[in-house]
Amino acid sequence: MHDDTASLVTRLLAQRWLPRDDAQARKALLDEAFREDLDRRLEAVGLELREHPYAAYIGLAVARKSERAVFGGSDSWISNTLQLDRDGVALLVVIWALIVLPKRQRQVERQAVEAAASQSQMFAEEKPIPRDPSLSPVIAERTLLADFGEKLGGKTRVGFNLGTLNRLGFIVRRKGEVAEGPLLDLAFDYERTARRILDGALGDLLGTASARALSAADAASTEGDDDDV
Repeated sequence: MHDDTASLVTRLLAQRWLPRDDAQARKALLDEAFREDLDRRLEAVGLELREHPYAAYIGLAVARKSERAVFGGSDSWISNTLQLDRDGVALLVVIWALIVLPKRQRQVERQAVEAAASQSQMFAEEKPIPRDPSLSPVIAERTLLADFGEKLGGKTRVGFNLGTLNRLGFIVRRKGEVAEGPLLDLAFDYERTARRILDGALGDLLGTASARALSAADAASTEGDDDDV
């Protein structure tokens, strides 16, 4: 007899993420009995399903109750199981904040607009949560270096860590730009992490970086308009 739950767990362990529209992923998100069985079996081995309604992918993570055994097993508490150094983790946090935070705001705003529009329709269907890839900002690597390079180990270390994050599936690098990878939206607990970033010291740095990015975008737009004249 085919074990759908075991098959899903095996695929997630092997592939590390699955899109939400995958048949087994959809079953895990929509079938209550299947999800209960999945959660129970993952809990038995110290894991949990990592998903978020606004994320386009699902994955696996160490369960909260197992964190001490996994991350605190040595003389000092380790920050991850991916052999990322501290500057690599810091870069991941910065990229997550620069891409996921504004993406989430855009998703919420678009959902609110679509909900308001549907209220005027007598038989309107509930709109799905927007997960369009175009909602995710793209960061120029040179901008990332200019704003955070000195704090994250310099150009060589940032370049090395970007390659590592790309290989692990957190980002996608293309033509000098950093885009969202399948695991970026699952890297941190949004409800716990977003407020800490926005209210902490990184919030000021992100505000400055965002303002600089907007200025650069406006300048590029102006140059484009001049070329068209």
